[in-house]
Amino acid sequence: MGRLIVVDIVVSIIVIIVLQLLGMAVFSWMTPFNDLEELKKGNTAVGLAFGGKFLGTAIILGVSAYTNSSIWHMILWFAVGYVCLIVAYWVLELATPGLKLSEHLKDGNAAVGVLLCFVFIGMSFAISSLIV
Repeated sequence: MGRLIVVDIVVSIIVIIVLQLLGMAVFSWMTPFNDLEELKKGNTAVGLAFGGKFLGTAIILGVSAYTNSSIWHMILWFAVGYVCLIVAYWVLELATPGLKLSEHLKDGNAAVGVLLCFVFIGMSFAISSLIV
């Protein structure tokens, strides 16, 4: 019985890591620039936004794992929450037509980086409240 619990925990951890990495890869594909290259250059704005994406994704993933005993349900609710987080970003992009967020990030606008960081974190808390 104890061995089965250890296997369940290991499988859960592997799934969580894969989902987190997949979530970050999708966010990277969404940006018109290379996030890692901008981080290597020391672009603080991209670092802030990327960190917010990472934490926001982790919050949704953590709540999905905590509230579901089945790995499949956890994956499903993570996917639903993650799509909502992406939609929240696009709604913000549409709501600020005079402010091209990705351009400001690439240019190192730390104010935009902070804004996006908190948007991702805040929205992940709001979205997580919907996960059952």
